[in-house]
Amino acid sequence: MTQQQKQPLAVAIMGPTASGKTAMALAIARRIPAEIISVDSALVYRGMDIGTAKPNAAELAVAPHHLIDIIDPLDAYCAAQFCKDALRLTAEIHARGKLPLLVGGTMMYFKALMDGLDDLPGADPALRAQLDLEAARIGIPGLHARLAQLDPATAARLKPNDAQRIQRALEIIALTGQKMSELLALRPKTELPFTLLQLALEPSDRSVLHQRIASRFDAMLQGGPGHNLLDEVAALRARGDLHPGLPSIRCVGYRQAWEYLDGQYELPTLREKGIIATRQLAKRQLTWLRAMPQRIALDCLNPNAIDQALLHINQYQAI
Repeated sequence: MTQQQKQPLAVAIMGPTASGKTAMALAIARRIPAEIISVDSALVYRGMDIGTAKPNAAELAVAPHHLIDIIDPLDAYCAAQFCKDALRLTAEIHARGKLPLLVGGTMMYFKALMDGLDDLPGADPALRAQLDLEAARIGIPGLHARLAQLDPATAARLKPNDAQRIQRALEIIALTGQKMSELLALRPKTELPFTLLQLALEPSDRSVLHQRIASRFDAMLQGGPGHNLLDEVAALRARGDLHPGLPSIRCVGYRQAWEYLDGQYELPTLREKGIIATRQLAKRQLTWLRAMPQRIALDCLNPNAIDQALLHINQYQAI
């Protein structure tokens, strides 16, 4: 028996938005004593319930949930903080004799936990302001072209309009004199203090997932007064201290609703933009998943997917 097999078990339930991750986690928690650790960069925010599809009171009552409603939308939460919290919570859950279920679709958090965090320099406000001015002058594609000259490997994996990551890569070059791709290659491999069973919910028919995404977004828009996405975003706007540049407001659905309330377009356009943005998010999530070689892919459209997940868990626990 290997050292890894002797370690306690934790289960990752990963997948694109609308793939049924929460339903699977709750079904498992009903059969195995478990606690759920949210791996979702949007569920951390208080007051953002509808647009994030946050578990309702009945779902939260099935098993203890962690890393939900922990910060204000004005604040930031990063992969490094998630890793610290997840490692602490997993140890505490194991100590209580329960199975940790790490559930969500923020693949960057999963990757940081499994592969380790880079030792990159922090943000430099003065340099970031300079890059913002440069972006206004030559455009984000212009910055991307510059990055392609300085760090071709990083530029190749970034879209030409990915402003945040392009500027971050250029910032690192300016601060360290080294390419981000080189620094990431030097990152030490993480050794987790538990065995992480990676279950990935992936659709056998992408069009069905797209239908689910559209139906869920429509439900968010059509809820009653105070229970729909537009009322939720209106309440966030009414605070007066939030703005579209914050990570919380850049979340899919919230950005589009904010722009609609700014009068940038009509309701049908909001619906179209929101669904398209959510489909693009799902596509990115699936791309991340395909790069995880140790994952066990389960068809999220298969009615037996939960039984298959339980079978894999029981097999690991029996080792």
